[in-house]
Amino acid sequence: MARVVITGGAGFLGSHLCERFLDRGDEVVVLDNLSTGAVANIEHLFERKGFAFVEHDVSNYVWVPGPVDLVMHFASPASPVDYLELPIQTLKVGSLGTHNTLGLAKAKGAKFFLASTSEVYGDPEIHPQPESYWGHVNPIGPRGVYDEAKRFAEAMTMAYHRVHDLDVRIVRIFNVYGPRMRPADGRVVSNFLVQALKGEPLTIYGDGSQSRSFCFVDDEINGFLALIEADTTGPLNIGNPGEFTMLELADLVLDITGSSSELVFEELPVDDPRQRKPDLTRTRAELGWEPKIALREGLVQTAEYFRTRLGL
Repeated sequence: MARVVITGGAGFLGSHLCERFLDRGDEVVVLDNLSTGAVANIEHLFERKGFAFVEHDVSNYVWVPGPVDLVMHFASPASPVDYLELPIQTLKVGSLGTHNTLGLAKAKGAKFFLASTSEVYGDPEIHPQPESYWGHVNPIGPRGVYDEAKRFAEAMTMAYHRVHDLDVRIVRIFNVYGPRMRPADGRVVSNFLVQALKGEPLTIYGDGSQSRSFCFVDDEINGFLALIEADTTGPLNIGNPGEFTMLELADLVLDITGSSSELVFEELPVDDPRQRKPDLTRTRAELGWEPKIALREGLVQTAEYFRTRLGL
């Protein structure tokens, strides 16, 4: 049994992590300021043995009494809607928050796990994106607040590894979807599903030819757990290499939901990546991990969650 601290544990990914650790008998302490997370995501865990929640902004000093075996740093706005609305907070949690949680791990002799992102690759000039690619990021563009916060977090994590011999893991997360996404979080899967279920037009940015790779949350969590146990610092890409254009995704959502919503086209946001697909060569070799859930299957489960959540 381990004692795990999860920052951002009341968020989409964090709440699924909490469940998985509790299911295997670990203790979990969640730190979350609820800026984008929600107590509703974890309230079903409050009665479970070994679970604790502390409302706290990890951009401020972080301390957890008692032993800690693993620190999972997932706190950060993660969708464009959120980090464009909270740009300074996003930069602070990527810099100060990472520093503070690394300090906690160092003080406790704990392993440290950083949730980084495929956004460190920016609008990539290499496709698919291997971990060796340094990226193509506009540091002063509106998306730079998230991209550069995560790039800094990776640099800080590796500095602690080299200087303090801290045991660290870095994951680069590619578009994850599934139950507990916020209906209005601005990500394309939630946008399309909610719009289709409500019979509203599906909003396509640009001409819809830009592509993404979507990984169902259960597969993603399995990848995280494999990385924790592996003998590597990373960074490693964890995502599904299936690549879909926005038009293909829209067609699939309409088919799954039975919606007759029309498509409407709006201007592509500044610095929006044209392509995004993980190169899993290193991940397969070092973790033996592979995503298993097809996009259609995952979207069906996610659509059912939104139907219930929205009372449709």
